[in-house]
Amino acid sequence: MRRFLTPGWLGLHAIAIVLCLSFLVFGWWQLDRAQAGNDRSWAYVFEWPVFSIFVVVMWVKMIRDERSGVQPPSATPIEEPAEAKITRQIIRQQEEEDPSLAAYNRYLARLNSETGGR
Repeated sequence: MRRFLTPGWLGLHAIAIVLCLSFLVFGWWQLDRAQAGNDRSWAYVFEWPVFSIFVVVMWVKMIRDERSGVQPPSATPIEEPAEAKITRQIIRQQEEEDPSLAAYNRYLARLNSETGGR
């Protein structure tokens, strides 16, 4: 239970409380506007409390995950698919057989690196 009283968790608790209360206040504000004749506000009257419920659900999920020891996925590199490896081998073979193709592929790779892969 003490782990939920660390500075990081206290910040998350504060954010959850502020968001939840803010969303409820926004819903109340939209209810006032809707009752004053703004028809579009009726949708927001129901939308803001749903946002507040979402915050509570995510907060509870984070606490349950922490208590059960669930770790977020790590940033381990994904293994290259077998199809990509085969394609790479075929390209290498073609480049060894045709120097002009190899030069063209180097040109394409340079263009790709200059444009950031777009």
